[in-house]
Amino acid sequence: MAKTKAKAGGDLWDSIRTLIYAILIAVGIRTFAYEPFHIPSASMYPTLLIGDYVFVSKFSYGYSRYSLLFSPPLFSGRVLDSEPKRGDVVVFRFPQDTSIDYIKRLVGLPGDRIQMKEGALYINGQPVQRRRVEDFEQRDHFGNVVGRTKQWEETLPNGVTYRTLDLYDFGREDNTGVFTVPAGHYFMMGDNRDNSQDSRVPVETGGVGFVPAENLIGRAEIRWISIEPSASLLKPWTWFGAFRWDRMFTGIR
Repeated sequence: MAKTKAKAGGDLWDSIRTLIYAILIAVGIRTFAYEPFHIPSASMYPTLLIGDYVFVSKFSYGYSRYSLLFSPPLFSGRVLDSEPKRGDVVVFRFPQDTSIDYIKRLVGLPGDRIQMKEGALYINGQPVQRRRVEDFEQRDHFGNVVGRTKQWEETLPNGVTYRTLDLYDFGREDNTGVFTVPAGHYFMMGDNRDNSQDSRVPVETGGVGFVPAENLIGRAEIRWISIEPSASLLKPWTWFGAFRWDRMFTGIR
């Protein structure tokens, strides 16, 4: 009987130890390598759709307190810092409430002058190259087209190319003043230009404003799962048809 109890106790401790190791490995991967994020809004259409799940590389820009689980204030600034590039799709903490994660495209580096004129992006006084492409088609889960939106292809000065949407000809942020990005900060914009709360909206009116380098979490690298919002956890028969198979395990640019 004593041996049986000892063996049962040993099995329990082995299980607990295995669980602890698994938790430590998961926390380590999340902190230093990759963290999964879910896309809940349309601000990055057409690049990222509602229901996309992405892996974000934590090592791309180094680490800050926001790289750590629960973001404890153990240190300020960044360690192993690496400069992000224009065109990166970045996850960062919302400057006005650092409990909230945002994802946008980085278009302005420290010292850049950013402006919107008639819906076109200008960097340091020069218009970003763009060309009109086919409309973006929104489809329901049956594949039927339920809407069309004007779509543009932009190419930043460093050669990064991506697509943006233009919902309205005279959107609220289609014409702005000049934003000069301060040192240690970045300018972020959503690809869905008329449906994005981003750096074009100053903090005084509840917007993102300039994003401090410390708030950067990482660069979005891969879409690993994509599910139509129409799927319901309570309706298992909707799951299979809701997967966007063509978007799975695709790179983000």
